Amino acid sequence: MAKALVFIDNPGAALKKSSLELLTIARSLGEAVVAVNGELHDDVAASLGAHGASVIYRPSATDLDDYLVAPKAAYLAAAVEATGAGIVLLENTADGKEIAARLGVKLNAGVITDVVGVDADGTAHKSVLAGSYTTTAKARTAVAVLTVKPNSVDVDAPAAANTPEAVTIDVPADATANAARVTGRAEKPASGRPELTEARIVVAGGRGVDGDFGPLEELADALGGALGASRAATDAGWIGHDYQVGQTGKTVSPQLYISAGISGAIQQKAGMQTSKVIVAINKDAESPIFEIADFGIIGDLFKVVPQATEEIKKRKG
Repeated sequence: MAKALVFIDNPGAALKKSSLELLTIARSLGEAVVAVNGELHDDVAASLGAHGASVIYRPSATDLDDYLVAPKAAYLAAAVEATGAGIVLLENTADGKEIAARLGVKLNAGVITDVVGVDADGTAHKSVLAGSYTTTAKARTAVAVLTVKPNSVDVDAPAAANTPEAVTIDVPADATANAARVTGRAEKPASGRPELTEARIVVAGGRGVDGDFGPLEELADALGGALGASRAATDAGWIGHDYQVGQTGKTVSPQLYISAGISGAIQQKAGMQTSKVIVAINKDAESPIFEIADFGIIGDLFKVVPQATEEIKKRKG
């Protein structure tokens, strides 16, 4: 049976949806095995087993996070050689794509990024040109390395309880010899809101907020959702780039996406058009966002959003 190796970097106290998506793809390809870096809680290990992982690999070195990604690529290369995996699956993050590139060089493997689906034979599907087209690609090398966009795959329900085997992978002694070391970290202040790519509800603002995200924050908090933004808003410095949704930002696929003051240019659509329900608020009735919205409200967001927030609070209270 073919093996698919999933890399999960610092899983934390609970597996993210994006990690479960990778495991779902891995099971469709054959035997799913997992390479983990960082602390592994018992509950997370049990969840990995429940979602199909037959083996969990851990690095012999415990200091991989003290460096940039090069040592992690070396660890993964060793894991691929030990497992004989034909496909490696990583998250489509900046780190994930750099690790994939380095792994491709080490293993002479084909690398495919921005993947939104994988067939049973390893053919990858990519969404390109801001979601206007879907293309297919398949690596001809012995090993294929794929980075998968979040919110692209429906997660399968957990299977029967399974206790995966634990195996340690020896990280090459020279993996950190010339690697750049991380000299300091600053913890990002917690907002109390869910992670943008994991949230079931997203409230996003664009140029129309004119620098004031206050009403959108109140609505997001009333709904228990995450806050997002268009590139115009982040480039203007009104909100951090971590909140950007779009082709050059994060891809989201929540149950409910509320767009306020966003025109809906193709760059923005690429990051949110798979949302289950889209509600658009904009003063301009000709805005492209209304073309894909399930519900459209033509009006001033500074009047509409506070009214919606007040009504939601009444119904909750």
